[in-house]
Amino acid sequence: MALLIGALSATAQISVEVSPLRVELQSGPGSNSTQAVTLNNGSPEAVRVRARVSDWDLSRDGAPQFEGAKENAPYSATSWVRVAPPEQVIDPGKEGTVRFTVTVPADAAPSGYRTGILFEFLPASGDPVARKREVQFRSRVATLVYVNVGEPPATVELNDLLTRSTAQQTQIVAVLANTGKRNVRTKGTMTVFGEGGKPLAQVPVPDVPVLPESEREVAIVAFDTTKPLPPGEYRVEVRIDVGMAALIVGETTLKVQR
Repeated sequence: MALLIGALSATAQISVEVSPLRVELQSGPGSNSTQAVTLNNGSPEAVRVRARVSDWDLSRDGAPQFEGAKENAPYSATSWVRVAPPEQVIDPGKEGTVRFTVTVPADAAPSGYRTGILFEFLPASGDPVARKREVQFRSRVATLVYVNVGEPPATVELNDLLTRSTAQQTQIVAVLANTGKRNVRTKGTMTVFGEGGKPLAQVPVPDVPVLPESEREVAIVAFDTTKPLPPGEYRVEVRIDVGMAALIVGETTLKVQR
């Protein structure tokens, strides 16, 4: 995966591609692992990259939250990680590499831990003080790191199925509660049934994380303005796989107004 970040200044645009944006590690107590992140500078100027380790959390809708994330929380792996180099300059059209090493403590309990490698991009040339004033906002992106220690059981429940409509689309929102200590990811299908139980549409459930001891919404698009459903009442079945022995299954009714 890769992400392009741009930050406009008075004289230049920073454009850096970061890959991967997600790293998932299966580890054991006392284990050690080193991974690499590639940074491709597509800017017309050299870019200064600063890398640091940071705690993060997810909002209810799944957006990563760095600001305000509780440091050294029960599932934090931030203190286990070292990055190198913490700062470098990448020339235009060139690649840089940041390596990070995860050392799991010998007494780490089986759980799903997490941390992030946060990259900040700044122009490399000119007076640093003047440049700092020119940049309208700091551009940054993170590689999210999941460190799964051991194999704690997955324990996830479906708390609710909601219908949410905007001008562009209608979504079925599955509210999942992860009551266990394991990071899980979702997959599965949502089927829309018409009269007589005939399947009209089947769409995949998004592949998204649900963190330990947390609740989050998984939004599944039922239809949008390009392929609207005719007015009527439809039965919707959602089947979600998070790695448990049985699928999570829920049903709701979708009413499409004239």
